[in-house]
Amino acid sequence: MRPVYARSVTEREILIDARGAALAGDLSVPDGARGVVTFAHGSGSSRHSPRNRAVATAMQQRGFATLLMDLLTEDEERQEARAGHQGFDIELLAQRLAAAIDGLPSLAPGLPIGLFGASTGAAAALAAAAVRPAIGAVVSRGGRPDLAGDVLGDVSAPTLLIVGARDDQVLELNRQAMSRMRCQVSLEIVPGAAHLFEEPGALEEVSRLAGDWFELAVGFEPTT
Repeated sequence: MRPVYARSVTEREILIDARGAALAGDLSVPDGARGVVTFAHGSGSSRHSPRNRAVATAMQQRGFATLLMDLLTEDEERQEARAGHQGFDIELLAQRLAAAIDGLPSLAPGLPIGLFGASTGAAAALAAAAVRPAIGAVVSRGGRPDLAGDVLGDVSAPTLLIVGARDDQVLELNRQAMSRMRCQVSLEIVPGAAHLFEEPGALEEVSRLAGDWFELAVGFEPTT
């Protein structure tokens, strides 16, 4: 595992205008940042997801800025809690993620961009990457890349799929999605982990794999 260095991190809340929808986000930029990772959470979650925040902290320690954002407005989140359907509107989520990507050059100038998607957010990340070729890399944690549908073949960014060994159904869906992708794509299976990676050491392994993938993709090397 690569060394981790203590870094000073500047944090601020931002609002992202996604085609008229005001979406809240938390932008964290470590000193000497060499890239920025935007997180897309899954259905029923938000930018406050403790698992994504844990991974984001690990990315910051490795020199990446992070953007954790809500993909639904507060009203939509309330509707989602009742009906549970917008979290699976991959086209809508991808459009909003793409809007955030378009705003990143003004927020984190000159930094290569990576996407980290969890659950249904992974499909949104891949769908966004399919229409934003500047994306440097995509990582999926326990994701549903299959929900991205036909656009999987349009993704050019190197993609890492991380799945728990005990998440049998999702593992099979990831393997099926891989067969439809033409970009560089790799599957990493975390031993003993289930869908939420709550087992001891599982989320740390996710962070290690994701950090290594982003570093390789953007040519980033940690600095002291």
